[in-house]
Amino acid sequence: MSDIVDIINGKGRFIDDISFPDMVHIAFVRSNYSRAKILHVNGGYLAKDFPYFMASAGEGATDEEMSLRAPVLASTYAAYLGEPIAVVTGKNRYEAEDNLEGVEVDYDPLNPILDPEEAINSDPVIPGVRSNVISDRFVGRPFSITDADLVLEDRLENRRVATNPIETRGVVAAYDGSKLTVWTPTQSAHSVRDGICESMNLPKESVRVIQTDTGGAFGLKGGVYPEYIVASTLAMKLKRPVKWIETRREHLMASRPGRGVVGRMKIYAMKTGLIRGISGDIIVDAGAYGGASWSSGWIAYQVTGPYAIKEAYFHARSVMTNKVDQGPYRGAGRPEASFLMERMIDLLCDETGIDALDLRLLNSAKDRFKSPTGMEIEPSAGFISRAFEKMGYRQLARTDRPGISAFVLIPAVADGESCRIRVKNGRISVWLGGVTHGQRHDLWVKSLLSEKLGIDPSIVTLELGDTDMLREGVGTWGSRSAIVGANALLKVAAKIMESVRKKTGSYSGKNLLAGDYDEYEYANEKGSLISFGANLALADSDDLGNVKIRTMKAYYDVGKALAPQVVISQIRGGAVQGAGQVLSENLEYDRDGQLMAATLSDSGVLNSVQAPDIEAFYEENPSRFPHGAKGLGESPTIGVPTALVRAIERSAGIRIRKTPVTPENIVSAKLGKTE
Repeated sequence: MSDIVDIINGKGRFIDDISFPDMVHIAFVRSNYSRAKILHVNGGYLAKDFPYFMASAGEGATDEEMSLRAPVLASTYAAYLGEPIAVVTGKNRYEAEDNLEGVEVDYDPLNPILDPEEAINSDPVIPGVRSNVISDRFVGRPFSITDADLVLEDRLENRRVATNPIETRGVVAAYDGSKLTVWTPTQSAHSVRDGICESMNLPKESVRVIQTDTGGAFGLKGGVYPEYIVASTLAMKLKRPVKWIETRREHLMASRPGRGVVGRMKIYAMKTGLIRGISGDIIVDAGAYGGASWSSGWIAYQVTGPYAIKEAYFHARSVMTNKVDQGPYRGAGRPEASFLMERMIDLLCDETGIDALDLRLLNSAKDRFKSPTGMEIEPSAGFISRAFEKMGYRQLARTDRPGISAFVLIPAVADGESCRIRVKNGRISVWLGGVTHGQRHDLWVKSLLSEKLGIDPSIVTLELGDTDMLREGVGTWGSRSAIVGANALLKVAAKIMESVRKKTGSYSGKNLLAGDYDEYEYANEKGSLISFGANLALADSDDLGNVKIRTMKAYYDVGKALAPQVVISQIRGGAVQGAGQVLSENLEYDRDGQLMAATLSDSGVLNSVQAPDIEAFYEENPSRFPHGAKGLGESPTIGVPTALVRAIERSAGIRIRKTPVTPENIVSAKLGKTE
């Protein structure tokens, strides 16, 4: 990867910096409608030139039937606004975009199905599919509670949110007659390679994927997209390098957003505040081809959070609509689950008059606990008590109206990770299957190797993802990188130390650097690694519904902080995203299926003035792994929204049931209308 100083000085090598003299640029004709028959297309490359279906690869990959997978280009039917229909070329980006005007498409517009609840009983959004319900599961176990003092119900919702990294998607593909090489900003070079190979029926050894410097991802860049297949196919067909860079408008229309969940929840409790059970109907807006069909069941699995709730049962459905497929966005089901649980706890607080912290402590796990959905957690009561003591909740609650939340973070430890370490000419190069896209993995890589191998960290370089340099790998998502990546790193380091001993008779940093070594390891240790987190917020709202965040605090268990400066920056960055989801971020469509956001600001991303400060605390309870780390990256997006919503709710004196919480929502609620 480029040195951080070079990146700051504008000298990084991002995807749009890659250029070849004979490069072909491409642009896409996209559907103007969310739902329409395509009657005729004249001009450009068409679906017949790309006779493939999209593979499911990367985070949350599924094994759905091919009939439910998106075609690379639509041919007879457009299922969402922005779906690619035709491709044109040009000698530069501007010429390619100008050539879009030469393509004619005749449509027969149809009424789009945009509401996932309505879609359940609507005609299929994809011709030939029997039902819009792509995933239908019951999670937990049925129960009957007839003696609860309170049975409270509510409908809760998180609207869709665009991932909006500062760098959009992009790809460059080149073919030398025997090997296809693809450059792209990604969270997993191996997922992109595997997706291309599966879609195009190519052997893995014939495709090389190289990660470029990556300007953020947040879940967006974990897999493969139609545009990547088009660029790859044309590179092989034209025998020239092909380049595509996504516009922000394309990103908002046709990349994979996150959230998009509705929960009709019911909580059973006693007047003392003891929660006896929780149930719900959880519906995820999976989009036109059922992307992230796994999401509804994953949300249901973890709804009970850090609480010892003995009864839980959920009907979890992922439903197709005439929108672009849903994808994973920072948190990927964890924030949604926390929102459903914490909002119901706050409702119970209001009904019983019990203090928010006291009620959470009453229901927190005092011993190891296995929820009815199968989630196993360590005792949470001690952590919750310490967290809110450190954040000063009791003192604030005497004079103010703080919102609080407690949650679990389940990192994606499964499938492990790979690592390669090469020692050559006194330098050490490292490749990880879980690549960095802004999180500074290089800091903990250097620190761990310096400590383990007894060498100067300045001689260590963390390389970008490259499938030719590291034969297998998983990827960076699910708060997993420092856990599984560092685990693999230390195992490879131990292999190298043993090789040095065999070669020289004893290990020392000097002996290591005097020779050449090259070792690889795929480490996959089974089991979960759940950690806890808590947040606190204070906010004000005026008569016009404008919200000002006064205080935001976080307290997380990070295991062992491998790079303390990264811990704090991850919390701060995630807090801004969590606050953005609450205050303004939304992908809203009108009744005709037209997207109402065209720019970054339209989509609700907070600017620097709106972005909140956060007071970040963490405690270190080392994990079972040799490095001691636990997950962190998604924690702020789990805990911040629920605490902030409660703070706004208490300030405004209304019940908040969905995000974002717009000024219009607040004013309408105060006037007695639905918010």
